[in-house]
Amino acid sequence: MAEIGGVCPEKFARVKDAFAENFSNGPNGLTERGARFSVVVGGETVLDIWAGSADREGSKPFDDKTLTPVFSTGKAVMATLVARLVEKGKLDYETPVAHYWPEFGQAGKSRITVGQLISHQGGLPGFVPAKDPSIWFDVQATLDALCAQEPLWSPGQGSGYHPVTGGYLINELHKRVDGRSLGTALRDDFAMKYGIDLMIGTPDSEAPRIAALQKPSSPPDLGAIDKIKQAAFLDKGSAPGGRGSDDWRRMEIPSANTHGTALALARFLGIIANGGSMGGDRILSVNTLGSATRERVYGQDRVLPFRLSWGAGFLRNRGIHIYGPNDRALGHSGWGGSCVMADPDRKLSAAYVMNRQSSYLIGDPRAVKLIDALYQCL
Repeated sequence: MAEIGGVCPEKFARVKDAFAENFSNGPNGLTERGARFSVVVGGETVLDIWAGSADREGSKPFDDKTLTPVFSTGKAVMATLVARLVEKGKLDYETPVAHYWPEFGQAGKSRITVGQLISHQGGLPGFVPAKDPSIWFDVQATLDALCAQEPLWSPGQGSGYHPVTGGYLINELHKRVDGRSLGTALRDDFAMKYGIDLMIGTPDSEAPRIAALQKPSSPPDLGAIDKIKQAAFLDKGSAPGGRGSDDWRRMEIPSANTHGTALALARFLGIIANGGSMGGDRILSVNTLGSATRERVYGQDRVLPFRLSWGAGFLRNRGIHIYGPNDRALGHSGWGGSCVMADPDRKLSAAYVMNRQSSYLIGDPRAVKLIDALYQCL
């Protein structure tokens, strides 16, 4: 029996039981190594539990200070930070990206809007032709290559998930209009002010807190492979490589290398769950929140083998129900199983992180099991 730390009122005993079961007899053989599940309602933490080990040897406890790489779960953080620029009038979802960043408009991309780009409709999920994986460590070379590339489908004609490229593009757009990177804005405006333990680009000083990952035993199921999926996920250069993990961790890749805790993720997505507010401060107006979370595209994704509903960077729960029963819930999931979600109808946000990764692209059954148990308790 895993020793579970944290806070779990009797009301949520079913969630704690499901969490413990994931350590002894996880769904589909996914027995946990170390994990944390946190829930915030109305801005108040109502559940925060953790267990297991943060290292491979089982000698370092996974606790409330443990940081976990959450990969694409960080896209929900990115989407919220972009919404904040819309709130401030620095960006407009319906304005072409090239208005703010003229070089982006090359090769048939002049009419791609900010809203289309962040909802995976821009047609740039990877490099064609393939690049050496070391290119990702040269930000300007990466941006130059993407600006020069033609879209892989007509922009606006359906979504095709951008696993890594989207973070580089949105980060550059953020810098062009705000003067700061997404990682700097997250640190200065949220992490420091509200005590949010989240980082995009994690310094060496925090490295001892990071959990060691156990990678999946099998690759994800992408369905039938074509050139779009090949570029997004399968080419050698589809993700950063050729350098050490320390270099990757230090980079600011908002789409792929956010590090944080489950509680920090749940608190941050509380902005979406609580009508745009955090800590009594208004972060997003009702209008901006609506623009950020409304459905911008729905249908069979060209990269992920699912019919998906995308907001402005948020994965909406419609049709997939991996974030509870409410169609209006939304969030994002990351490689290996992590996720964060917000339910505005219940003013609820929750996050799950772990260090044993699965091959699920979205809807890791461990997280789904916890979220389902949570709703049964409400």
